[in-house]
Amino acid sequence: MKAIILVAGYATRLYPLTMNTPKPLLKVGGKAIIDYIVDEINTLDDVDSIFVISNHKFAGHFNKWAEERDNSKPITVIDDGTDSDENKKGAIGDIQYTIEQGNIDDDVIIIAGDNLFTYSLKEYYEFFRAKNADCVCVKQFDDKEMIKQLGVVLLDEEGKVLDLEEKPQKPKSNKAAFATYMYTRATVKMIKEYLAEGNSPDAPGYFLQWLHKKKSVYAYVMNGECYDIGTHKALAEVRKIYGE
Repeated sequence: MKAIILVAGYATRLYPLTMNTPKPLLKVGGKAIIDYIVDEINTLDDVDSIFVISNHKFAGHFNKWAEERDNSKPITVIDDGTDSDENKKGAIGDIQYTIEQGNIDDDVIIIAGDNLFTYSLKEYYEFFRAKNADCVCVKQFDDKEMIKQLGVVLLDEEGKVLDLEEKPQKPKSNKAAFATYMYTRATVKMIKEYLAEGNSPDAPGYFLQWLHKKKSVYAYVMNGECYDIGTHKALAEVRKIYGE
């Protein structure tokens, strides 16, 4: 299995903090956000390589970070060649670029580089192996207003995805998806097909919307938290929990 961490965004909502520092390298509790993610990936024995896909502006920052980390699993930083929001490839475009540049022909785990989570990635991986099918990580919410700002997932009794809707005004369930996906080797090959059809290369949830209509996708319901650090408010709240 290969791991892909998506860090090619520009995090303009966090300016001026992210004008010269990429969001995943911001410190929370004394270490970079991306370090928490890599620490969890390191618990998966089957992952033999980690790919970090960056934009051109910040690729050097991630190369320096990777060299200093001296990780047990090899980390390869890939520069997608873009330098602004105007010419970015989009998350799905970056995933496909990583697959091509890394010659990936394997199962993959894909994680957004700004998600700080407390659930066990190892337990999620065991779920993926037991299902032997594509999986998305979801969380149950009691706050009906909050879930309207997320990608809402409707599941059947076995946990299979029946529907996925981004930011619905009338949510069909109380479960929302987060950007941590586990895809089989066969599905990795379908990302190219998805893009060739002219579908959106942006948010990774769009690929999932397309995929679940073609094959079974299951939801791993996390036992923990996942913080999407997209705003100054979200960053401040996480730092209250973890420290600066």
